Amino acid sequence: MNLIIWLVVGGLIGWVASMIMRTDAQQGVILNVVVGIVGAMLGGWLLSPLVGAGTVNQGDFSVMGLLLSLGGAIILLAIVNLVRRGSVR
Repeated sequence: MNLIIWLVVGGLIGWVASMIMRTDAQQGVILNVVVGIVGAMLGGWLLSPLVGAGTVNQGDFSVMGLLLSLGGAIILLAIVNLVRRGSVR
């Protein structure tokens, strides 16, 4: 059941992050899921200690956990854009 939740929530978080960073036209569903899951891990590693909340990957299914995962996905897309284009956009 956790795998299904990871895929669905990861896809939604990746999709929202790609809409915010304006990379939605370049990504498909699978890349949105990957960005969401990796972004949740990145958010848990970078942002979670700063605010003292867990992420979705750590079993904390809350609004703060979703926001941390979204923040990690946005950071991931910003890094990818910076490497790919030379600007965050």
